[in-house]
Amino acid sequence: MYERLRRFLFRLEPERAHNLGSMAARAGQRLAHGLLEKRFQFESDRLRSEVLGLSFANPLGIAAGFDKNARLIRFWAALGCGFAEIGSVTAKKSRGNPKPRMFRLEEERAIINRMGLNNQGAARIARRIAAGHPAAIPLGVSLTKTHDPAIQGQDAIDDFTTSFSACAPFASFVVLNLSCPNTAEGRTFEDPNALDELLKYIMPIRSTMENPPPVLVKLSPPVADGVVLDSEVDEIVAVSIAHGINGFVASNTESGRDLLDVSDERLASIGAGGLSGPPLRSRSTELVRYLYETTGGELPIVGVGGVATGQDAYDKIRAGASLVQLYTALVYEGPAVFRSIKMELDELLERDGFASVSDAVGVGPAT
Repeated sequence: MYERLRRFLFRLEPERAHNLGSMAARAGQRLAHGLLEKRFQFESDRLRSEVLGLSFANPLGIAAGFDKNARLIRFWAALGCGFAEIGSVTAKKSRGNPKPRMFRLEEERAIINRMGLNNQGAARIARRIAAGHPAAIPLGVSLTKTHDPAIQGQDAIDDFTTSFSACAPFASFVVLNLSCPNTAEGRTFEDPNALDELLKYIMPIRSTMENPPPVLVKLSPPVADGVVLDSEVDEIVAVSIAHGINGFVASNTESGRDLLDVSDERLASIGAGGLSGPPLRSRSTELVRYLYETTGGELPIVGVGGVATGQDAYDKIRAGASLVQLYTALVYEGPAVFRSIKMELDELLERDGFASVSDAVGVGPAT
């Protein structure tokens, strides 16, 4: 069914297709919640786990970027997601970058976007989350600095803490998105010294909350295949651990284009933006593996980047991810992708003798 619908949607400009899909999802979560669950749910005790002090029915979630304004939380639960991450949310509302700002690379089943953090702002989104709390599934909130190059230094920290203070009380966990390839600033707090200053403010605010949510740090992928991750990653990890960060998300989208087999003319016509989808798979998995080894498996990792099959999810789990996210695969495969990935993952775990998904975390590549 989705294959026929995709042919129609892919005739439209990508952002328009995304908006139409989101509108349909909003209608579906109001009018056909039970039908969605019947069609898309798949449950297995083997997929259940406890991560970050939270209970997950399965390790598969929707990544940040799709549901920026927290309008589809019930929809993600009805599709059988184990959790959802909304945002990224900024202190100030933003229309984002000029259009067009989203592009499909169908031959790579990938997306390039430079949306520019278009969202309704932390105060409004926090009210929406609070109105629907508690969510049926664990809800992560991705936070980042407002898309405005003029906001720097202490103003940037204040901007970040404004969002954290507004949204964190209603989140199951919070993700600090340190870099965003689709904004003019690019890297913001993905510098160990800048991150240290930010966490000096964020973590004390967290400590004053009645039910402080876990806080995770999201990192960029390696700059090339096979590159030994440099000392900056180690410094980010050390700074994060020193401040009591609870885990990591690996990884953000990719700003480079060396992963693509696409003509220079096509890439020039698209311009800047963050790459997501299968081309990013190996690099994001490598970052998961590196973080797991660097931390000795002591901190949970959320693996994201190029997940489209159960095998993709399984590879990230065996590399060290306790949870896995997708986004681009939903665009190309449709909502049934969550069920198919879970079913395949469950079969792989059973085949290899794992009683639970937690048992497979960090065991290394299959031999």
